Amino acid sequence: MRNFQQPASLLIFLRAMAALADRGTRVECDGRALARGPENAACRVRRIVRAAVCLAVPLWAGTAMGHGVTLKVHHGLPADSAFQTQFLLPWIHKVEAESGGRLHFKLYPALEMGGAAPDLYDQVKEGVADIVWTGVSYTPERFPAVGVFELPLAANSAQGSSRALWEYVRLNDLSFTEFDGVRLLALARHDAPQLHMVSKRVRTAADLAGLKIATPAPSADSLLSALGAVPVTTAPAEIGAAVSSGKVDGVLLPWDALAPMQLSDRVKYHTQLDARAPWLYSGVFVLAMHPATYKSLSDDLRQVIAANSGADTSAWLGRVFAAAAAAARQAAADRGDPIDELPATELARWQEPAHALVESWIKDVDGRGLSGKELVDSARSCLAQYDPAK
Repeated sequence: MRNFQQPASLLIFLRAMAALADRGTRVECDGRALARGPENAACRVRRIVRAAVCLAVPLWAGTAMGHGVTLKVHHGLPADSAFQTQFLLPWIHKVEAESGGRLHFKLYPALEMGGAAPDLYDQVKEGVADIVWTGVSYTPERFPAVGVFELPLAANSAQGSSRALWEYVRLNDLSFTEFDGVRLLALARHDAPQLHMVSKRVRTAADLAGLKIATPAPSADSLLSALGAVPVTTAPAEIGAAVSSGKVDGVLLPWDALAPMQLSDRVKYHTQLDARAPWLYSGVFVLAMHPATYKSLSDDLRQVIAANSGADTSAWLGRVFAAAAAAARQAAADRGDPIDELPATELARWQEPAHALVESWIKDVDGRGLSGKELVDSARSCLAQYDPAK
């Protein structure tokens, strides 16, 4: 919610004093006969209080203008996450500078405002928070058309595919349908997921036979099964516990997710998937603002927010995730963790289940009154344009 930092209590007190002084004294103070004589005590109080109110109003206005507007930003990642340190803080500093110091932000990382990760979207929609960062996969039924970007489609980078995601949402008017009730500031995808194992080294697809792999994306289940693995769909908040307890043998996650989930020291063997293969899945994330908060800002402050939203900001987020993934991979190499790669020939078995998964998604969204094939074609067109192979 907007927070004007102002001496409101002083102003309210002075106005109350003026009202009290008015009661029962108006006739005496305003009467002509008394006005020509010495002022009584009540009249003097009224004059003093009225003068103080006149002085307090410009003081309040100047204070509000000087301190500006404070917006609450809530997300579920640690304060030292790449999202906060490499994107959110620089973004905030940029917005504050371009607003002339009239926009301020109060950060609440790691769900400090309360609730669970799936609650974040409703928090910004209802105005509990002014801005949130959250994943749409927590409530996929609310975002069927956006779900196409969680399918195993060809992609080449987090930066390019994040820009493609923004353009896809824009071209299909999803801001007015699936994202109705919030103001979109940016959309992003993490880097491609990789295999990270606790104690089993995976050099070939055959090495995955019978291994339990945790993944936060149900869409990856059939692809893992095609390689002989046993997929275990696990909520992001529960993946760390699943690894620690031995419930799973490994995880399918982007490199940059290891540190926030405190997995860096728990998984010792890593397998990169061939970069030319379709991504097994990719979570869709959104930076969203409470629309009433946005509308309540002055025109020039709304322009500042708008100028720091959109395709470029989405691409910036993608760059941050890609850089974080590269840093996490390097950290694993520095620790001496083995890093193998599954070549494209090993992943050939994914082609049929990947195609079947896309066809199943098309039928599902067709049943919801959408045109699944058109949405898949639109997503592929945006990826080809904004995330081409290098």
